[in-house]
Amino acid sequence: MSVEIDVPFTPDPSFRSYLIVVTALSMLVPVFFFGFMAVVMMEDGGVALAVMAGIFLVLALAGGIWAYLFYDTVRYLLTTTEMTWGRGILWKQTGIVPYNRITNVDIIQGPLMRLFGISNLRIQTAGYSANQLAEIKLQGIRDPEPLRGVIMDFVRSGYPVAAVTGAEMPAGPASTVPLPSGGMAADAAVLQELRDIEAVLKRIEEKMQ
Repeated sequence: MSVEIDVPFTPDPSFRSYLIVVTALSMLVPVFFFGFMAVVMMEDGGVALAVMAGIFLVLALAGGIWAYLFYDTVRYLLTTTEMTWGRGILWKQTGIVPYNRITNVDIIQGPLMRLFGISNLRIQTAGYSANQLAEIKLQGIRDPEPLRGVIMDFVRSGYPVAAVTGAEMPAGPASTVPLPSGGMAADAAVLQELRDIEAVLKRIEEKMQ
């Protein structure tokens, strides 16, 4: 999967079909429940089956419409310092995960996802890893290995990665990175302040003797 830094991207288009199928299948649980109630309350088994089929069609259609619209709300973004995400139809959700909090990136692919050729990237952070929970999931990713590689390159090195997925900028040891001039000036100012304090303390000590 090709991803550009600082450019939002969406899940693979097949993720929309996957969501529709999963949502439709999840409707079977309430259908069986209402169907059982219909069988108990109705003497005619044919009518009960018709009721079950009708309920399933209504719920599956509603769930399919929701899944279709939900796909259009999912957005991800990689920058040189953090990941951001957003999703939601009625209730919008957004989040930011800095790379320096990420501890691991796992690739998850169930049987149905394998059928559609997509995977999820489960992002674990320092605050969530103890419970084996993911703070964020990049869902519906086709060929997730390059994307995981880009994220982990940021996590390990802290160096920027080139604009196209898989193109890594060379990273050197931290000792070779020059300090900003502003930081050096601040250090010099602090050192001078400490010297001035030391001189004042010495004069006070001399007067007390």
